[in-house]
Amino acid sequence: MRRSGTTALALVCAVLVFDGGPPVGVPDVVAIPGPTKIFGSEDVSEQLRRLNSTLTEHERRRISAAVMKYSAKYGLDARLVTAVMGVESTARPWVRSPMGAVGLMQVMPHMASPLAVAGNLTTIESNVEAGCMILADNIRRLGEEDGISAYFWGSDIRGVSYLHRVRAARAALDRQTES
Repeated sequence: MRRSGTTALALVCAVLVFDGGPPVGVPDVVAIPGPTKIFGSEDVSEQLRRLNSTLTEHERRRISAAVMKYSAKYGLDARLVTAVMGVESTARPWVRSPMGAVGLMQVMPHMASPLAVAGNLTTIESNVEAGCMILADNIRRLGEEDGISAYFWGSDIRGVSYLHRVRAARAALDRQTES
């Protein structure tokens, strides 16, 4: 399989992030398809600020680092993870749904229990990793559209409204990154 330059850059960034981060002076970024668009932790942080102005700078940095690390680890587009987080929780780490979903990625505890996620599901890093793991597995098994929908619906997908909300949030990130 031949890889494009953009894909190769994304793979290099994924390896650097997975291995503990890039060397000093190398930005923590993920390539976006296209000639010059880059989506990095500063873009995630800016989106978090827009979604939830009550987050501290420290919280934004932790969430951004988790999004970059785990999106790369599980082969996901960081924009997609950020969009899902925005739709799911409006970037509120402490939120719990009436159905029992927890945290930024609104992970159901019964979905996370069989996963090998370190720490408590309510911590930023564990919650983002569990969400990325579930989302990546859905996409691997079902394809992108149904995988995103299954993140919300589970195995009984009953509509496309969630998919449309995530896609709209991702498109808004694209527009913000371009400007």
